[in-house]
Amino acid sequence: MSGDEGGLIRNEDGAWGCWWAGDDRDYRRYHDTEWGRPVDDDVRLFEKLCLEGFQAGLSWLTILRKRKNFREAFAGFEPGVVADFGTDDVDRLLDDAGIVRHRGKIEATINNAQRYVELADKEGSLAAFVWQFEPREECRPVEMTRDELFELTKTPESTRLSKELKRRGWRFVGPTTMYAFMQAMGLVNDHLEGCHVRTEALAERAAFVPPARTT
Repeated sequence: MSGDEGGLIRNEDGAWGCWWAGDDRDYRRYHDTEWGRPVDDDVRLFEKLCLEGFQAGLSWLTILRKRKNFREAFAGFEPGVVADFGTDDVDRLLDDAGIVRHRGKIEATINNAQRYVELADKEGSLAAFVWQFEPREECRPVEMTRDELFELTKTPESTRLSKELKRRGWRFVGPTTMYAFMQAMGLVNDHLEGCHVRTEALAERAAFVPPARTT
């Protein structure tokens, strides 16, 4: 891996990518194959909302390296299953060294699974709900640079998404957390100009049809 050119780093295969993925193999794979690509699968969306909550105060790489353990501990993040977790499950999770053992975050995940069931019943799916907060293209930076990305810690859309989820009883869904969620799930494309993934993510979004709400 070589040289930082305005936020881009050349990988071993010669492709330029966003600097933040560095040379860690797991982080680079996440950057190349997941981050910024549109997602409409409710389990993946719910998982990311939960893991973003667990990330609070930590690095995403820490959570990424524990993601397999999280999936095993939380029944693959199937919301209907997690919604039925009880006090015994909380105790089990607090004893699980493979995840982040934080009672508030664990209990928030169970709460959010219960709120998911309510939301999906009203909206049709979590995907249909969150994709209504996708920003209009004219509201986005004309060119995504490292300086622009540093400024995008939260947006009006992520703030609205946060407020609406909080109104429905969700926890650990602040506007900055929601913007990180939007970046990861492809509601916005924050790969830098010149990153080899940016054009792939743009093409995937062009072919993507967001699910419709039922109401």
